[in-house]
Amino acid sequence: MALSSQERPAAPAPPPRPAASEPSIGDLIGEIGQDLSQLVRDEIELAKAEIKQESAKAGKAVGMLGGAGYAGHVVLLFGSLSLVFALANVMDPAWAALIVTVLWAVVGGVLYVTGRKRLRTVNLKPEQTVETLKEDARWARHPTS
Repeated sequence: MALSSQERPAAPAPPPRPAASEPSIGDLIGEIGQDLSQLVRDEIELAKAEIKQESAKAGKAVGMLGGAGYAGHVVLLFGSLSLVFALANVMDPAWAALIVTVLWAVVGGVLYVTGRKRLRTVNLKPEQTVETLKEDARWARHPTS
């Protein structure tokens, strides 16, 4: 005759887990060290990406300023040619050279203003990295687990 579930004797309690199955303090400290080094590597990669992005913006702005410098050189060249033509022969070729000079002056002015405006928008401080480092510091001071 089978015993019902109420008549059966209670099964013995399972033995407590040995301490070896739980991670030791050394293991936990090792994991923290690995996590911290991974976090630092990730932050460095983020900083590199941000600096690369801002450097590209700065390069474009400096290129425009270089273009303005070149346009300025052309202004001087055509201005000199205009003066030579005006003094040598006050006729149509001199006025044509003067018109080209004014045109280059306008181009140079536009490039200069645009390049200067873009250069002002360049921020070499890696904002995202600074913010995530602040978050990491807050988390390290007050871990929630």
